[in-house]
Amino acid sequence: TSENYTNPVYEKILFERKLLELDLLNDFAKQVMSSLEENFTLTDLENSIKILIRPFKKKGGENELIANGILSLALSNYEIQYSPDQGLSERIIFPHSPSEMNGIEDARFVEFTNENGERIYYATYTAFDGKVIFSQLLETKDFLNFKISTLNGPEVKNKGMALFPRKINGLYAMISRQDNENIFLMYSEHLHFWYTKQLILKPTYPWEFVQLGNCGSPIETEAGWLVLSHGVGAMREYSIGAFLLDRDDPSKVIGRLEEPLLTPNENEREGYVPNVVYSCGGVIHGDELIIPYAMSDHASSIAKVNLNELLKKLTGS
Repeated sequence: TSENYTNPVYEKILFERKLLELDLLNDFAKQVMSSLEENFTLTDLENSIKILIRPFKKKGGENELIANGILSLALSNYEIQYSPDQGLSERIIFPHSPSEMNGIEDARFVEFTNENGERIYYATYTAFDGKVIFSQLLETKDFLNFKISTLNGPEVKNKGMALFPRKINGLYAMISRQDNENIFLMYSEHLHFWYTKQLILKPTYPWEFVQLGNCGSPIETEAGWLVLSHGVGAMREYSIGAFLLDRDDPSKVIGRLEEPLLTPNENEREGYVPNVVYSCGGVIHGDELIIPYAMSDHASSIAKVNLNELLKKLTGS
């Protein structure tokens, strides 16, 4: 393959905080970390563990488990480089870390604007190791160099986290669904760590009665934050809807659709996962909302929605 997995560099303070969140920062781990520079590579970490594990081996197998956990965390935070002469559609990210061995899916890309005007592209996605799902964060400025990071904290649960495209009141903001049913809003000072959540939407209408989730990052409009949603109804039918949140306080729901925008038609129902239409994000182009979506996990299509009509429906105007 033409991608290059580099020897990643880690920030010591950030890495220690992630170890603490994972309950891996015991005496052995502290000694490993104290032996490293403020910025260290995967090779540095591996060498330090090899040297320091010897005297700790006499104390039983716990520290070998800790060592494996430290390395697993490091391998789940990695970097990829692609050559500029490689076409954009050829830059395919394959599962790479131990947490991704059974697949990576549902990347929700967003163009994020920092307070200084700098633009970074982030994507939250789901990694699966065959037993447990993990929420990961991808970042790139040029779609040539990609940095993959773990997300940590007690509220990093389940699938479908979607980052807002800018900070709100000085904090990162994320749409989430920790309980596999309702939609929550989270804020954090640090992009990698999430500690609190607030319930903002529950399933209400028949098409979403089993569960609700987002279909990508919120889109900022003059009327508010437009969020595409997916709802699961009878016969496990997945449909795509929308709701609108207040721009200054996204915990306030301005409106939501009583009926879905998209439901699987007779040509879209058959597939690997039947009876499903699903999206990981839309984009505004002119006066239209463009929604790329998947049909029952076997093909993709694109839908166009008149933006003004949709916003009128959501605002009741």
